Amino acid sequence: MSLPRCALLWARLPAGRQAGHGAAVCSALRAHTGPFPRALGRVPAIACASSSASGGSKAPNTSLFVPLTVKPQGPSSDGDVGAELTRPLDKNEVKKILDKFYKRKEIQKLSADYGLDGKANTISIRDTLLLLRLQLFHYCVGPCVINAVFYFPAHVDDLFPFFLRHAKQIFPVLECKDDLRKISDLRIPPNWYPEARAIHRKIIFHSGPTNSGKTYHAIQKYLSAKSGVYCGPLKLLAHEIFEKSNAAGVPCDLVTGEERVTVDPDGKQAAHVACTVEMCSVTTPYEVAVIDEIQMIKDPARGWAWTRALLGLCAEEIHLCGESAAIDLVTELMYTTGEDVEVRTYKRLTPISVLDHALESLDNLRPGDCVVCFSKNDIYSVSRQIEIRGLESAVIYGSLPPGTKLAQAKKFNDPDDPYHPYFSFRSIRRIIFYSLMKPSINEKGEKEIEPITTSQALQIAGRAGRFSSKFKEGEVTTMNREDLSLLKEILNRPVDPIKAAGLHPTAEQIEMFAYHLPDTTLSNLIDIFVDFSQVDGQYFVCNMDDFKFSAELIQHIPLSLRVRYVFCTAPINKKQPFVCSSLLQFARQYSRNEPLTFSWLRRYIKWPLLPPKNIKDLMDLEAVHDVLDLYLWLSYRFLDMFPDASLVRDLQKELDGIIQDGVHNITKLIKISETHKLLNLQNLSAESQSRLSGAAKSQSKRGRGPRAMGSKAAEPLGPDAEEKSLASRLVQQGLLTADMLKQLEREWMTQQTEQGKGRLETGTSLKGTRRKKKEPDSD
Repeated sequence: MSLPRCALLWARLPAGRQAGHGAAVCSALRAHTGPFPRALGRVPAIACASSSASGGSKAPNTSLFVPLTVKPQGPSSDGDVGAELTRPLDKNEVKKILDKFYKRKEIQKLSADYGLDGKANTISIRDTLLLLRLQLFHYCVGPCVINAVFYFPAHVDDLFPFFLRHAKQIFPVLECKDDLRKISDLRIPPNWYPEARAIHRKIIFHSGPTNSGKTYHAIQKYLSAKSGVYCGPLKLLAHEIFEKSNAAGVPCDLVTGEERVTVDPDGKQAAHVACTVEMCSVTTPYEVAVIDEIQMIKDPARGWAWTRALLGLCAEEIHLCGESAAIDLVTELMYTTGEDVEVRTYKRLTPISVLDHALESLDNLRPGDCVVCFSKNDIYSVSRQIEIRGLESAVIYGSLPPGTKLAQAKKFNDPDDPYHPYFSFRSIRRIIFYSLMKPSINEKGEKEIEPITTSQALQIAGRAGRFSSKFKEGEVTTMNREDLSLLKEILNRPVDPIKAAGLHPTAEQIEMFAYHLPDTTLSNLIDIFVDFSQVDGQYFVCNMDDFKFSAELIQHIPLSLRVRYVFCTAPINKKQPFVCSSLLQFARQYSRNEPLTFSWLRRYIKWPLLPPKNIKDLMDLEAVHDVLDLYLWLSYRFLDMFPDASLVRDLQKELDGIIQDGVHNITKLIKISETHKLLNLQNLSAESQSRLSGAAKSQSKRGRGPRAMGSKAAEPLGPDAEEKSLASRLVQQGLLTADMLKQLEREWMTQQTEQGKGRLETGTSLKGTRRKKKEPDSD
């Protein structure tokens, strides 16, 4: 941080706060304190620049350090200490002293020694001096010292100890920078798991494309072991292994963030457990552990969970399933733990080919086709168009409850059920990409829309023609002809090797940070931790925007740090206002020590809920289901405050049934929603027509041209046409959609505008012609 702006700020302060200060003889200051050391041993900055995956250093981010308010010291909070002894201070003279103070190289060097040099993870002198008000500095330094420096032989450097003391008061981080640096040191993650380091684990990497049997071989080892844990990326996958294991006669429990299922009627834990990767235990010993989709260790938000499982699971054998792009990174990480990696490579069991022609029309759909969309609007549009053609479709998207997804999966896989598109795990013959553009979140937490990656394309395309399905050969194509060449290019690109694994600060680390910075908000603590953190090139700190969003949402609610941390780790969709407000309400109830009972929750969500009448109603029901998920998630962390988990689980199942009925009738809901949009568009169209008609009439009057020319074109919809509502009939018959109607309206309005201009120009030209004809007669 640089000193210059300090003098500017002090010089701008009101003169009234500077007046009335006499000069006292304080030349004894130097004798009392002695000359301040000019060449102290260099103290390291607050923290070294964090090493990113590429090894670069981060730019300074002094905005993270929020200054604290310092109360004046002395007998009065309003008066100036020493005013009765000192002569009046002159604003310009003070500025000169401060200019001299911050320009001295010795002061700049001393400031750097104490972390005030403005480099990475430090505070600049400029920022500090800008935040120091003159009146506060008076209480820390005093007009005696300033006047002694100006009027007497005291040296300007003697201001530094008072300046430093005040800087430490407004920036407590300066006082504990060494401790914070140690707490945020993330360079040796394997040491966080002493139980895993106490045993020698065998690491087996099953590498291969989708439908190569790699997961099958790992699961067979899991089922044949005396004890085991399966760690999957999705609740659906955990459910699938849970059901498969119990069906094979191997008792298996289920553990997800919102659900705990024990197969033993007495509640005794089984030797096998299927869980989501975030929920795996790193203290329970197992014979075999399976970590699925290990390549997600690079995920900007969730990668920390795979890193934790890989480094921390206490299992004699750990089977990793995933892409070959993760082999090198896993080998390097296991080298730091002293463990070898055995790689087993698999090839695809069934052939798959990219077609040379696009689908182009949904009329060309065949049984076993799966249309993959990357937005809900596309899903609704495709479902509606398929229904228009007299076909049924099974529909799945991310925000649907797991029960609804499973029901739709059964519908798709049922050979006696008429179906077409669905994103499933089984029984797909052809994958059709409706689009290749997918929304994503980059490392900075920013939303981007870009083409899908090679890894994503291979993962999705590989679902076609699975070995266990009735289709022994898979096909891949696109909906649009222009996307087909891009798809082939994406699929032919080599997959980039994964270079770094994600990390995440623990609750204990954040608590230690808060001990040193007690007046800092949790969101700001996270920012400071990430900025101070030091990681090796093999790791990166995961994006924590969702955590910070929740922290800022409930910041004003009085909660202990540990409880606040747990609330902030609750998985919520911040795009859903009702879910966000529910997190806030749950935290408020908790802070009041008021248990969230089943009856209270029923009143809060306004149960019973009606079946959805349109798409908006369906989305609202999905949000309520997410709120119930949030309750269940918190109930496993705070049993006393969320006591009715079993009742809420039953309520959620009932809600799941209502949502299933809505999804089953989704095309009807889409049709109703489009009808509502159509009515709004018709009202808007009628207003637009009246305005255009009025404008056309006024233009005709001004032009005085023949009114018969094009007059009928200005009235395309007469009263009879409005009563019959041709557009409504077309929509009901499936021959017209709301989007098509909008396009027609835009084209019609453009045409009418052009015709109006044409009539005006025609009328003007006719008037000119008549005048030219009259001119010879007059001559």
